[in-house]
Amino acid sequence: MTTDQFLWVLARVAGLSSYAALAIALITGIALRTAVLDWLGSNRALRGLHEYTTVLWIPLAGLHLLSLLLDTTARIGLLDLVIPFHSTYGTLAIGLGALSVDLLMLVTVTAFLKRRMNKDVWLWLHRLAYPAFALLFLHAVLSGTDFSDPIVSAITWAAASMLLLLALVRAIWGRLPA
Repeated sequence: MTTDQFLWVLARVAGLSSYAALAIALITGIALRTAVLDWLGSNRALRGLHEYTTVLWIPLAGLHLLSLLLDTTARIGLLDLVIPFHSTYGTLAIGLGALSVDLLMLVTVTAFLKRRMNKDVWLWLHRLAYPAFALLFLHAVLSGTDFSDPIVSAITWAAASMLLLLALVRAIWGRLPA
């Protein structure tokens, strides 16, 4: 296995792992507000999983981005990672990923500043996680070479579908009775 092949595999594994961690963070976050997953465990357990996976996606995404930077085949520069649609290669897919990372970093940083922020401002910034996840999903679908694998495709679509379902439950019915 060459270095570029290793970096390609590492980028895929880290990217998919980051996607999974973020999906769990969003699903548990919205589940805390809908009571739909209360049967899985206490609010304390769901909150703990939400907070853990919120932090877990960061090093996994960092590993994904670093391996892409080091992979000479990927042709991705440092600016391509933070400036949406800057890349000349895979402009749309990579641009969606960069935009998603920018939004998710904003959400993550403001999560740590929650106690110092106006509640309404924090809430709207926190809700940016949903469009960021949608952008990340599109990034994965457009640039991911692993979607031909039925297991990867099923997990990715299931996570996005679960999040959409919970978002609809929350939007239509609010918090469900316990």
